[in-house]
Amino acid sequence: MKYGRLILGVLLVCILAGTAFASEDVIRIGVYLPLTGQMAFGGQLELDGVKMAHEAVPEVLGKKVELIVIDNKSDKVEAANAMQRLIEKEKVHAVIGTYGSSLAMAGGEISEKAGIPVMGTSCTNPLVTQGKKYYFRACFIDPFQGAAAAQYVFDNGARKAAMLLDVASDYCVGLGKFFEDQFKKLGGEIIATLNYQSGDQDFTAQLTEIISKNPDVLFIPSYFAEGAIIIKQAKELGAKFMIMGGDAMDNPEMVKIGGEAIEGFAFTTFPYDPSMPEMSELQAQFTEAWKAKYPDKDSNANSALGYDSYMLVIDAMKRAGSVDPEAVTKALAETKDFPGVTGSTTMNATHDAEKPVGIKKIEGGKQVFVGTVMPNL
Repeated sequence: MKYGRLILGVLLVCILAGTAFASEDVIRIGVYLPLTGQMAFGGQLELDGVKMAHEAVPEVLGKKVELIVIDNKSDKVEAANAMQRLIEKEKVHAVIGTYGSSLAMAGGEISEKAGIPVMGTSCTNPLVTQGKKYYFRACFIDPFQGAAAAQYVFDNGARKAAMLLDVASDYCVGLGKFFEDQFKKLGGEIIATLNYQSGDQDFTAQLTEIISKNPDVLFIPSYFAEGAIIIKQAKELGAKFMIMGGDAMDNPEMVKIGGEAIEGFAFTTFPYDPSMPEMSELQAQFTEAWKAKYPDKDSNANSALGYDSYMLVIDAMKRAGSVDPEAVTKALAETKDFPGVTGSTTMNATHDAEKPVGIKKIEGGKQVFVGTVMPNL
């Protein structure tokens, strides 16, 4: 009986040791994105991009990479819970995500305390990385994007602007403020700022007041579903002014929701689109690979950012020669001129990617990439 217990104990130790050794042969990268809820479509596009990158580079440092995906459900509390689960239960070495600045801020509090490096996808609010050691992002930030939107409309003749903002969204409020600051700096005037709440479907009261002010442009830093409804209702009410949006409007579904009313709408985005007249070799390869894998779904800047985010993490691990969190964090901070689908990426001192702002416009019912803008800051 004594020997039986001893043998059983030895076997248990071997099994546990074998599990530990096996786990060391796998590098675990967590992904937390909104796959349900208000932001689901953008989150799914980013996940598709991450998965494409993983298929292209499934190993690093001689080990298999395992993706562990958790839906943060477009909710701040769920985002924090998702990050906690990835770190404490799944024992990930790094994390990718998320679409939605408010979600990234919630998750970032958890990753910062745990000391786990995170690569943000399209979370553009400056607060996502502000004061953070471990949170990075593959995208530009809202002060730059908001300034680019203001520069674009001002260069196209707008001198009086109105804004319609979702007061429950950190992204919308922040981007609106940065647009306002740059537009005023250029010599423009903000003649009306009205608000709504996430989930609203009727914007006629706000739009009626805005139309009465006769602006040259309406800036709506909205998410695509609500933004498309706003544009449609504005046109139904007889609006003739230019309407400009931010990167959260970069979604193929926008045209389906807004229909013909979307024609002429312009928005800022990241410097990638399948309609780009001139592409780098990497952008062309990504576009063709996407078409082959998803023939019924268009790629966009979000899918490209998902792809780039994975590749940035893999590149950092390669340069670090390790998956040690501190070593990977140091390598991410030292990223310089990394060639990605969304352009060359260099991490600045605040862990934000430096890259130009793209402009897209709806023409003939399709999203058309019209160029890039570098605001005069």
